[in-house]
Amino acid sequence: MFSHVMVGARDVEAMARFYDAVLLPLGLERGPDSVAGPRGVCWRAPGQRHPTFDVQEPFDGNPPSPGNGCMVAFMAPDRAAVDAAHAAALAHGGSDAGAPALRARYAPDYYGAYMHDPEGNKLHVVHRGP
Repeated sequence: MFSHVMVGARDVEAMARFYDAVLLPLGLERGPDSVAGPRGVCWRAPGQRHPTFDVQEPFDGNPPSPGNGCMVAFMAPDRAAVDAAHAAALAHGGSDAGAPALRARYAPDYYGAYMHDPEGNKLHVVHRGP
């Protein structure tokens, strides 16, 4: 299990609006803003301290850049949440990288969508089950 996943941001406020729109429908809640480093925000499961998904200005002061081959995948409670997260991503400055669909080549019950956030980080939202 991971402690946290972090992506860099030039505009923390814009990224916070984007991820609020995408992650709140998945049942995650916004946690406290970062106080121990550069400006940032996080999301996590209600009542949990970790794991977190963090958006923060890079510690080294250099511009953020997405890694090639890197992706963060979030579990969705149902297929409707996958659809909602994908639509929210596109409505809040993200771009499509694979519309919501059943992806039977992964597993018979694998329903997911792919998108990029406003900084170019690749995201995946998936529901497994009926």
